[in-house]
Amino acid sequence: MKFKVVLLSHTPEPEKVVATAAKLCYSNATVENIFEKLDDETIKNFLNFLLEVGHQSPLEHVSFTFGIEGVSRSFTHQLVRHRIASYSQQSQRYVKMEGFDYIIPPSIEEDEELKSIFMDIMNQIAKSYAILSEKLQKKHIERFKMQGISEKEALKKAEKMAIEDARYVLPNACETKIIMTMNARELLHFFSERCCNRAQWEIRTVADKILELVKNVAPNIFKFAGPKCIRLGYCSEGKFSCGEIQKVREKYLGKKREEHENY
Repeated sequence: MKFKVVLLSHTPEPEKVVATAAKLCYSNATVENIFEKLDDETIKNFLNFLLEVGHQSPLEHVSFTFGIEGVSRSFTHQLVRHRIASYSQQSQRYVKMEGFDYIIPPSIEEDEELKSIFMDIMNQIAKSYAILSEKLQKKHIERFKMQGISEKEALKKAEKMAIEDARYVLPNACETKIIMTMNARELLHFFSERCCNRAQWEIRTVADKILELVKNVAPNIFKFAGPKCIRLGYCSEGKFSCGEIQKVREKYLGKKREEHENY
């Protein structure tokens, strides 16, 4: 299943909201007249100033909500480590994973022998999951019936208990879906870590897509977003550097490179 990222919602006029917060910090404007003289050029100037001096707290006033699917549990285990965010993920306790979809890493996908081994393992797991679910469900139903619980209620309770234990055999490759909400400041940090060439391939691919989406609605906030070397001008990974800083900067800065280097 091919991954999909959808920008479900975001704070209306995000750049104006951030500029408004910045204006309140640096002027004698009141909340009643805060929007006065806040035209497009002024908004852009406020945002450029914030990015230049590193004053990021105004960015926390805007948030973006994404729907992400066609990704692995391995991916979401990394994603939720970004703690300044909100997540809602498809539950393996309540959703039966029989015949589950799974994600195949590109390095395996491109090799027919490895792909065959990988798919055989996934099929074996799917069969084991189905057997465990069925046998556990029957076991729980019998126990509930002995307790005098109706057949309908016993079936309902038994299925949930069965799949929440059967899920222990499911792999990191298992496909999942998640909704994520992050504010703009945390998104910039997310991009700095996950757009890096050293990030795992799946979360890097998703991060690049998220960056593309937010740039469409808040281009001035995210115009210099990307791995840390974009802002620093050098790689902070030391001996772990990918050694391709020039290519990385060109990828994320493009024509804005000269403008950025003037900062």
